[in-house]
Amino acid sequence: MRTEKISILNEVIERVKASDYCFVVNYGGLKVTQLTALRQSLAKLDSRALVVKNTYLGKVAKELGWNDISAMLAGPTAIVTGTGDVTEVAKLLVEFVKKNDKASIKGASLDAAALNAADVESLSKLPSKDAMRGSLLGTLAAPATNFVRVLNAPLLNVLYALKAYEEKKGGSAA
Repeated sequence: MRTEKISILNEVIERVKASDYCFVVNYGGLKVTQLTALRQSLAKLDSRALVVKNTYLGKVAKELGWNDISAMLAGPTAIVTGTGDVTEVAKLLVEFVKKNDKASIKGASLDAAALNAADVESLSKLPSKDAMRGSLLGTLAAPATNFVRVLNAPLLNVLYALKAYEEKKGGSAA
């Protein structure tokens, strides 16, 4: 390989290694403005799209130990890499593909596991990390909250009885 190609390949490998995820997208038939709009949307989510040759992607997959991705290596290919909430990026890509029928999701790599297009769509339907953290926190806090309510119940009953007594006497309970 020529040195230019080796440096490009190394750049792609480093970008994928530094990322939490790597989505593989078919961008064939898209206009430059559509691809630019996708890139701008991805930038808001700390992600980037990069057009790559299928041979380079195959070498990246081999280098990183991905499962067989030969089905993804057909047609014009772009990868979306980045850090952060993978579900938000999956939602953005699925929405983009629905609006632009010429584009399609070929698959993804998440924690060295290969995902197909259906898996990516399922991933896009999951709640975000923040929503899941909130749900978990609520689940963990529920027993403590219920325990405090149980401990406060006798005190509240006494207060309610005093309040009823006060209303019955028409004045103060003291």
